[in-house]
Order: sequence, then structure tokens, then C-alpha cells
Amino acid sequence: MALFISYIETELIRLTYSMIILIIGASGAGTSTLAAALENAVGFKHVEADDYYWLPTLPPFQAKRDRVERLSAITEKLASLPNAVVAGSILEWGEELENSFDLIVFLYLPADIRMARIIQREIERFGKVDATFLSWASQYDEGIQTGRSLARHQNWLGQRSCPILHLDGDISVDERVRLVRNALADLA
Repeated sequence: MALFISYIETELIRLTYSMIILIIGASGAGTSTLAAALENAVGFKHVEADDYYWLPTLPPFQAKRDRVERLSAITEKLASLPNAVVAGSILEWGEELENSFDLIVFLYLPADIRMARIIQREIERFGKVDATFLSWASQYDEGIQTGRSLARHQNWLGQRSCPILHLDGDISVDERVRLVRNALADLA
């Protein structure tokens, strides 16, 4: 019965309010997977931050988009949607975007689980693993390289005024969806 009530509550939220959710975490934590699941479960449009951060190249992820162009493109996209769930890190993209979320979901997984997921994903997508990317992704907890790190994410989260849902550990996608639905119901 609780799932049915949660479904009705999230449908009312989706139809009544314009909401934007952000899901952030380390590479391999499951931000894109959860955003896609939420799109299916509650109808919020899945927007991938990497689609705005990187220029389209072959192979992908080779050239960064200009910061101003990136911010303009993603804010224009989000303004066109009644409800959206953004997957990925948007730190230092601009206060206009960074403070526009109604809920932020922070995913944390231990490094060994993340790295196994990344290796599997890279092999499935590209047939090989990029050693430079793997090295960068593996340092998230220590934060010794530039870019995403646990400390940077925690500091950034501490500056946000919207509710933040912390999901730690290897929780199933269905359970993560349920927890986000509950958080959305609490916002109503």
C-alpha cells in the first residue's frame, strides 16, 4: 500500500509542480542509472550533464564545451521541461544552475565497487579501458587530481539550500527510486 501512496504522491508532484532533481556522485556510483530509472518511474526527463560538458567527438569525451555555452545550453534545456532529473557533476558551472535544484541526491559507493563498474562499463562501451580515465576516477575519495572528488562534492553540498538525500552503499536501483520518491513526497 505504501508504494501505491508513494506513486500517487509523486504523480501529484509531477503534475502540480515544476521540479528539478540533481543526482551527483563519483563516476561509477550510478547517477545515470538512477536518473534513467526515475525517468521511467516518475516521468521526470533524464538530462545527462556529460552531454553538455563534452563536445560531440569520436571517440567521445575528448573536448570540453566552453563553460558559458555549456551553462546556457543546459539551463535552456531545463527551462523547457516541466520536470527533470539531471545526472552528473555540475560543480562550478554557474550559480544560476547550481542553485536551481529542488532536491539533490548524493550517491556514494566504496571505490572497489565503483571501479569494477567503470571497468565493466568501459569494456562494454568501448571494448577497452582508458587507463588515464581509470586513474582519474580511482582517486575520487582522496581528491588528489583535479575534477570530481569526495571533498569537493561534500563542500559543494554544504553550500546548497535545497534538501539533500544521501544514499550510501550498494543499494539496489529499485530501493534508490523508492527513497527518492519518498523524498519527493516529503517536498509536497
